[in-house]
Amino acid sequence: MSRYRPCPAAPGPLEEYAARFDDLFTRLAQRRGFREYLTGLLAPRDRNKTLTALAGAEPVTGAGHPAVQRLQFFLSESRWDADRINSRRLELLRADTATAPHGGGVLVIDDSGDRKDGAKTAHVGRQWLGRYGKTDNGVVTVTTVWADERVYYPVHAEPYTPAQHFPKGRSDPGFRTKLAIGAHLAAAAREAGFVFRAVVADCAYGDQDGFRGELANAGLPFVMALRPHRGTWAYGPDVHTPVDAARTLAWGGPDDPGDWQRVTRTFRDGTRQGWWAADATLGWWGPDGACRLVVATTDPATLPDRATWYLVTDLPRRLRRGRGRCARSAPGSAPGSRCDAGGRHGPRRPRRHHCRR
Repeated sequence: MSRYRPCPAAPGPLEEYAARFDDLFTRLAQRRGFREYLTGLLAPRDRNKTLTALAGAEPVTGAGHPAVQRLQFFLSESRWDADRINSRRLELLRADTATAPHGGGVLVIDDSGDRKDGAKTAHVGRQWLGRYGKTDNGVVTVTTVWADERVYYPVHAEPYTPAQHFPKGRSDPGFRTKLAIGAHLAAAAREAGFVFRAVVADCAYGDQDGFRGELANAGLPFVMALRPHRGTWAYGPDVHTPVDAARTLAWGGPDDPGDWQRVTRTFRDGTRQGWWAADATLGWWGPDGACRLVVATTDPATLPDRATWYLVTDLPRRLRRGRGRCARSAPGSAPGSRCDAGGRHGPRRPRRHHCRR
């Protein structure tokens, strides 16, 4: 096999990293373009990472600069396999002890959009762009990110294609919602060797029963945010929303917390803040159910909007020794008898599949 022709090296330690991808490119121009692209992504810039910014050229007037034109050709015309590049990147992340995934991390699903004029660009359409908080013409990409207390990095990304790009619209076999894409990417992360304790997402995903059902079918545990006033069916006198369920929890103040337990929230910068958390009951969701409703807040008395989270999860509850009831009574144990966890056995609550209430 012939040796690769040398190309201009990337700055500093970036060259050692870029060289690990050389065998995935067939031409010198591709290896050079890859290095220039990485350099542009990591270099500090005052502007957004537009094509001219990536190449270090002036906006608009610098569009014809040779470095910009090389990068344009590399990203849009040159033939190389993006999936193979990403697979190699993930392989390197798994092999490094500083970034290797472990069971204590989480997989974050989210989507982000960028404005884009015109109608001919692939995946473009008028849709909700969360970054700008409004509906506009743009492109939306669904992503998965692995994260723990120390590091976070993207795993997979897939653009969402609006229904107008398909002959039969939303009923076209090729059309996929953002929820379907997110569930597919979560399964793909596991297949790629990434382990995590749970899949996490905001209320745009957590409010969808079908999405949580897809994760459950795939055997992927989850922790999802809910809107405070997300309604659910219940008998007349029962609570109907997460915030209503939280208000039924006993609270007598910090010295008499009732149903609440003090927790410490640690932020990435190392600062800590005291919060309170509790299991609530809403429909078929409960402390010992197939799904749990967990409320976390800075003030259980007032449940402030900006400092209260309502979460649904299928992770089992961790009992504190001497408190609570055992979710799985031992065969033949009578209600009220002691369990191995130090609590008392109680009758099992009905469980429903996929957390449907």
